Amino acid sequence: MSTEAASPGERPDVVDRIQAEWAQAYPELDVAPIGVIGRIQHVAAVAGQRLERNLERHDVSRSEFDVLGALARAGHPLRASEVVSTTMLSGASITKLSDSLVRRGLVRRGKSPRDGRVVLLELTAAGRGVVDAELPQRLADDESSLAGLSPGEREQLVVLLRKVARALGD
Repeated sequence: MSTEAASPGERPDVVDRIQAEWAQAYPELDVAPIGVIGRIQHVAAVAGQRLERNLERHDVSRSEFDVLGALARAGHPLRASEVVSTTMLSGASITKLSDSLVRRGLVRRGKSPRDGRVVLLELTAAGRGVVDAELPQRLADDESSLAGLSPGEREQLVVLLRKVARALGD
């Protein structure tokens, strides 16, 4: 029943407290995974909240920004299914989000020149403006979150998190 406490000189965090509470409530269980997964969830939640606050000025949700980002990264129009595969959002979500983004002039729908039945989503200049304005801020926030890690620690963290992500599968 492993519970990894904060190192000497290091202040315990909220996950340490939650993990200790679970260990006390269920002493027969190994609550060690809470120390890892709890921190991953905490980091994701805080980063997500920061992003949402920043996106408020553009009146864009985090999921909408994911769609805009997918189109910006591609550099060309995408089918909705291609947006699904690069955003980890559902097809139904992409339809609803793209409808909203089209209404607000951030994305436009067009027909594929090869097959007129295929609908493509394309970033408008206004949509590109949202990405251009927000991406540098997001990267700066992410950089400040990682400032306490050396380049080697960052690389190690990437390798370890990739292993965890692979274990989760698709």
